[in-house]
Amino acid sequence: MKIKITGRHMELTDALRSYVEHALSKLEAHFDKVLLADVVLEVQKLQQIAEINLNVNGMRIHSKEATEDMYASVDTAIDKLEKQIRKFKGRIKRHKPRIVEQERDYQHAILSISPDNGTANHPQEEEAYAHEVVKREQLPMTPLNVDEALMQLQLLGDQSFLVFSNADTSKVNVLYARNDGTYGLIEPQF
Repeated sequence: MKIKITGRHMELTDALRSYVEHALSKLEAHFDKVLLADVVLEVQKLQQIAEINLNVNGMRIHSKEATEDMYASVDTAIDKLEKQIRKFKGRIKRHKPRIVEQERDYQHAILSISPDNGTANHPQEEEAYAHEVVKREQLPMTPLNVDEALMQLQLLGDQSFLVFSNADTSKVNVLYARNDGTYGLIEPQF
């Protein structure tokens, strides 16, 4: 298992690093392939936050916990991950990332499209609207069917939506959690 541990607003001691690595090694027993684990340990005022992201077979499993003790935060986050893994273990093991050259080219074409909103010829207008984009992210678009996307959204836990490439239609879809506990799917119509 490859583990990346980052400490924010704190000094990452060897004892804490060793504790996190040992705790994550318990999760390795659930999988036959190498895991990638990204761990962020952060101190904010009185909160000790442990955030863990696992990448398994192209799936991302997320857990974030905050307590007054970093070791307790790590334990709680690991327990939460283990519960998610047990719940979805069969589906996670069967998940095979499906990336075909044609789908990859389609994804890059969609991501590179930049619609002209009429400001190209008006530099002053472009500057006026430049402050509205506060964060820009590039997301890998692994083709998923709707069931796999639903499982991925449930594994992420802290997110209310998931943008994905639908493996059945080769179109970008959005799956979102509704307030009543159900899910909605947005499909583009051209």
